[in-house]
Amino acid sequence: QVELVESGGGLVQPGGSLRLSCAASGRIFSNYGMGWYRQAPGKQRERVATITSGGSTTYADSVKGRFTISRDNAKNTVYLQMNSLKPEDTAVYYCNMPWDIGSWGPGTQVTVSS
Repeated sequence: QVELVESGGGLVQPGGSLRLSCAASGRIFSNYGMGWYRQAPGKQRERVATITSGGSTTYADSVKGRFTISRDNAKNTVYLQMNSLKPEDTAVYYCNMPWDIGSWGPGTQVTVSS
């Protein structure tokens, strides 16, 4: 089964930037769509962004214009560039395959605070 490991989270001030990475193994990465999700305490997990095997992207309205999802098939890695961060972006961020959801990994914590 595919294994996904998220990294790149941390503490950042409002207006700052972070780049998250998700390294995948266990499948031919280029054949699958990928997505980023997040969950804040007391909230449902929500989809943040997706990218198909062909490179088409979607974004939640709350992050449009601020976040960019991309992929490097040679490295089996998907990225989430997060700019203009807001306190409302504070959550644990996870990656997964939107059309073949597997087990959730540990995620990476993003905290946006002054």
